[in-house]
Amino acid sequence: MTAWIMRMSGRDEWLLHALVLRRRNWLDTVMRAATHLGGARTTVSAAAILLVAVPRGAGSRAAFALAASHLVAQAIKRAVNRPRPRMPAGVESLVHAPDRFSFPSGHSAAAMSIALPLAAGLPLAVGGAVLALALLVGISRAYLGVHYPGDVLAGWILALAGTLSAAPTLGALGILP
Repeated sequence: MTAWIMRMSGRDEWLLHALVLRRRNWLDTVMRAATHLGGARTTVSAAAILLVAVPRGAGSRAAFALAASHLVAQAIKRAVNRPRPRMPAGVESLVHAPDRFSFPSGHSAAAMSIALPLAAGLPLAVGGAVLALALLVGISRAYLGVHYPGDVLAGWILALAGTLSAAPTLGALGILP
């Protein structure tokens, strides 16, 4: 996996620099607010609320996807050990990174792990808005300078894997019908 990251690093850095060099003050504020929606406090609270409100549906799937994506993301972060992005001269990260590991993005994985099961049970317009918000969380991580775009994409993939594995796993455990 490390060889794959080395190959994508050039494009990843180019995309990141293209993004951070186009920052706007009003967008900085939006992205700082959006990024916190993928933090542990928000996503764990959302999963807990869903678990109480819809225990045998979106709630249990979201809680499972969140836990699974978090565990896998943390294991990958420590195995790959990709450092946080190098910013162009004169540009800084707009938020403090929670740790020194960049790949994959835990915030992106967490937000999408909640959004996918929730959106699946909602009307299309509302579900689409929930997914758009989760996508915004991921984009904010690169915009703010704490993740490369590839880190964000990997986080989304982990969330999808966690969500897709939730129903069969929870069904086998007797939690879902």
